[in-house]
Amino acid sequence: MSEIDVHVSELGQLFDHLDPSPLASRDLDPRTERFIVDSAKDLPHDAALGLVVHVEQPATDTAFLGEAVHRHFRQQATSARRRLRELLRRARISLLIGIAFLAVALAASKLAENWLDPGGMLEVLRESLSIAGWVAMWRPMELLLYDWWPIRAEVRLFERLAAMPVRVVNS
Repeated sequence: MSEIDVHVSELGQLFDHLDPSPLASRDLDPRTERFIVDSAKDLPHDAALGLVVHVEQPATDTAFLGEAVHRHFRQQATSARRRLRELLRRARISLLIGIAFLAVALAASKLAENWLDPGGMLEVLRESLSIAGWVAMWRPMELLLYDWWPIRAEVRLFERLAAMPVRVVNS
């Protein structure tokens, strides 16, 4: 198991001080979350993860910590899944718009053959419409082929973090 070590003076440092909830139901402090996530990214992606919290001041009630960490990362995974669904929905809509624009551009190019005399201007217009149509497809293709990967990796990482055992060690 690959362990992520966090050192704090007291358990309260792990949590967001702006969150008015009781300590056990607070969100993790953004810096704490970033440290845990960055540390997990440095470990092999298939390694089992564990979190070890080293506390300077003896902590007696630590049972809530594991559930608080798991809850936080489950929420992060849910949020990332929502972003992924929204991105894929936007990609599908963009694809439909891009295909429609491409079809119109190619049809206009064909129609131009009937209105313009063969020669330089016709070729410029046809090529311009063709290029414009394919450029309209750029973003939908980028969304569908590339942009979803990092979000899916984030979901997997948050799911791993939500399942990792959490252990408190009094230092």
